[in-house]
Amino acid sequence: MLTSLQNQTVKQLRKLQQPKERKKQAVLLLEGTNLVEAACDVRYPLQTLCFTEAWRSRYQTLSEQAIALSSQVELVSPEVLSAIASTVTPDGVVAIAPRRNVWEAESGRPKDSVSLGVVLETLQDPGNLGTIIRTAAGAGSDGLWLSHDSVDLSHPKVLRASVGQWFRMPMATVNAVKQAKTLREQGLQVVATAATAELNYWQLDLRQPTVFLMGNEGAGLSPEIMASASVSVKIPVMPTVESLNVAVSTALLLYEAKRQRAS
Repeated sequence: MLTSLQNQTVKQLRKLQQPKERKKQAVLLLEGTNLVEAACDVRYPLQTLCFTEAWRSRYQTLSEQAIALSSQVELVSPEVLSAIASTVTPDGVVAIAPRRNVWEAESGRPKDSVSLGVVLETLQDPGNLGTIIRTAAGAGSDGLWLSHDSVDLSHPKVLRASVGQWFRMPMATVNAVKQAKTLREQGLQVVATAATAELNYWQLDLRQPTVFLMGNEGAGLSPEIMASASVSVKIPVMPTVESLNVAVSTALLLYEAKRQRAS
């Protein structure tokens, strides 16, 4: 059991709390039972698995699955686990997994032609991105594209906020403007949101293949990507409210599409 914070393995793991170090080593930091379980469900390879005795006793089946997927397994004290985790109250397990630009197993990259998708431009908040990934999966989206200047797709908060759906949602980091134009050229309905749009979002026919363009939390969509849209819609709000959170807005649009297609 690893009990010393001076242990070389522990020191190396603690470095991974820094984004620069995770990028340098090309790894993901998976914290908590939900993420480890989600990784195991799709047999995502684990580089290093660290857990406490209490966690192994509580999750015997999951621990066996995770161990089978791991190159290195370490039983650690609660103090060591707290030191290597970035969360305030870790629940007993932390895993390091190799980072891939795209998950190449069951999900992979989004197809160029989809029935329902989302293009995100300059999204900055990892919690918003994780929530959008989770919502897109719940609504049955076929894929998600993220602009290069957005928050890191593998940010630990993104993974946690996605509640495991990060491993299942087809995603790619792209030039968002070019991607939107490509999708429109392929015949998809490319929908932008704008406060000045004439149509309310529920008035649009969303039964046809559709991709929603969602923008930065403060600035919204750039003029360049707005020009690539085939139609704009608005989400009406009360005069005293400037706008809705981007994750909430994305959920409204995706679930309106789901509602229309179900009826």
